[in-house]
Amino acid sequence: MKKNIHLVERVFRVIVGLALVSMVFIGPENPWFALGLLPLLTGLVGWCPPYSLLGVNTCKIGKS
Repeated sequence: MKKNIHLVERVFRVIVGLALVSMVFIGPENPWFALGLLPLLTGLVGWCPPYSLLGVNTCKIGKS
């Protein structure tokens, strides 16, 4: 698996993922925390399956 997510996007995904997963600990219990697992995992790994299927690679951004 070749990384296809830029560092800035990875940080954003991890923050959003952690915010959604934290919903399990606060407020009423709901299944929305599971939605946060996807951005959290893709942000930590640096590889996004839909990006691979569509040929998107944001790692190239900022490189000359």
